[in-house]
Amino acid sequence: MENKLIELYLVICRLYDTEAVLKHQRLSNFRPAFTDEELLTMYLFGHLQGHTTHRRLYDYFVNHWGKWFPALPSYQAFNRRINELIPAFELLISQQLMSGGASIEAGADRLLDSMPVMLAVGSRANRARVARTAADTGFCATKQMYYSGVKLHLIAVRRPQRLPMPERLALTRASQHDLAALRELNPRLGSYALFADKAYADADTKAVLQKRGTYLLTPYKRRRNEPETCVPTTYNRFVSSMRQPLESLFGWLIQTTNLQNASRVRSTNGLLAHCYGKLAVACLLLTFYS
Repeated sequence: MENKLIELYLVICRLYDTEAVLKHQRLSNFRPAFTDEELLTMYLFGHLQGHTTHRRLYDYFVNHWGKWFPALPSYQAFNRRINELIPAFELLISQQLMSGGASIEAGADRLLDSMPVMLAVGSRANRARVARTAADTGFCATKQMYYSGVKLHLIAVRRPQRLPMPERLALTRASQHDLAALRELNPRLGSYALFADKAYADADTKAVLQKRGTYLLTPYKRRRNEPETCVPTTYNRFVSSMRQPLESLFGWLIQTTNLQNASRVRSTNGLLAHCYGKLAVACLLLTFYS
């Protein structure tokens, strides 16, 4: 375990040595005794050990790794400084996605869907006032509930017998429709088959994508008053079976990082750090430790 901690710390140090934006993100010459590299290592390693909340993560290092981090700040300072690591989390995600993309076969199928990151649910959703510059109220069709928060939109590469590899991701307000988020990603899509659910079933969008070489495949959406005998059930089952690994990836994300539960977040920076930090952990597990 000590070797894994050292290995992870060296990965973080290389990131800070090669990315100038991280060296210049501080606006003063102040250099704290407890470095950002140590803080980021703590955050990632603690999550890899199953500690998904700041309190549990902090206590784990105090009790088990105190001699390795003698300048560990107070819990309040620890929380505040994690919210300042958003650029580092984003760069780490980008680096890991590029690393994972190097092994992707040309023309491999892609999977598309979204999942909610929830600040509050049910009757509390409309009363939530946290992170209003980034979050709002939306409806989760899978859970059949309203929630306050954001949506994670994900395009992942389908890999046989393995979890899909994330390729592109984006965060939007909870109220943004999945199809609108896809349209914003259009210019960056490539030549492959893209499997998605009924929310993306739009003839105009499919036509635009097809001109660029991307074939968007969604289940057949039955029209009002159309008899069920007209629904191509075999085709719908095929699309659903191709999409299933992405549902497994979302379930793994929730179980491994607790990404979906953001009820402890109290600010916009806290919400962004929650999302990008846990996504950095997931990308690290799928690439560096896979």
